Amino acid sequence: MSPGSQDRDDFRDRADLGALLAVTRRLIDLDSTGGGAAAVPLVRAVVREVPEVTAAPAALAGAGSDRLAVLAELCEVIGWILFDAGHHGAAHRMNARALALAELCGDRWTARLTLLNDSMLLAHTGHPRAARTAAARARGPRPLPPRVASLVLLREAHATAMLGARREPLALLTRAESRFLDGVSRHDPAWAWWIDEGELTGHRGWIRSRLRDFTRAIPLLRGAATAPGPSYRHLFTAHLLAALTGAGAWSDAETLITDLAPRVTGIGSARTVEALWGTARRLYGDDRAPASARDAAVHLMECLGQPPTT
Repeated sequence: MSPGSQDRDDFRDRADLGALLAVTRRLIDLDSTGGGAAAVPLVRAVVREVPEVTAAPAALAGAGSDRLAVLAELCEVIGWILFDAGHHGAAHRMNARALALAELCGDRWTARLTLLNDSMLLAHTGHPRAARTAAARARGPRPLPPRVASLVLLREAHATAMLGARREPLALLTRAESRFLDGVSRHDPAWAWWIDEGELTGHRGWIRSRLRDFTRAIPLLRGAATAPGPSYRHLFTAHLLAALTGAGAWSDAETLITDLAPRVTGIGSARTVEALWGTARRLYGDDRAPASARDAAVHLMECLGQPPTT
């Protein structure tokens, strides 16, 4: 979706904080409904027409705390969108800019969210130690409100599972579940709205799948994949398919592919497409799988189109 002239006019005036906030909300809406790919054209327009988005953070030190906070949030959202759209290097750089701006103005909540986003990016790109470090930085020295604490623990559980641990990820997951059950606190930041039951369930299943505990992973991922929510939660469907194939549940995997294949062209998340491609390749090459399951993998790859290059 290309940004219209109204979008460009709205944020061209650098003095208008309200316009920058409106564009941030517009980016969030596009990402929620169509994935990162749907929001990238507007991201490009913002980067082109708002010089502060790409300026060295130190050069903006005198801009005022309100403006720095708005810019930090905008850069955080752009970093997330670039990650979901598969532009990993650009996403990491935008995360670094968002973090620097948030630290300049003392916006600790945007700083924490940026670190948690970067933790997921680092895990996705195969750097679990750095992912764990980023999550630990987000924790900070003081107790966190329930939803944020739960998210920190989930990020740490993913990273430790990738590092080959087993007990530690499960202990972290148990703590994340406990903090989530503490409920929403008035101290939770506004962005914590999306840390809900569906999000927790999906990550519980994903972490279990990382540990190859497919018996527990599959029902959790199935629940998350079928629950209503933002577009990026298609990722849980991709991990459900991976868990089914990992468990050798060939018939269930075929059924899921039959349902999923006609809809994959509408998935605007590059990381979801990448995950589906990886699973389809593994399924096709798995000698244990029956011919019908391997044929289903071929069909899924055909529907996905060109393989990802990231």
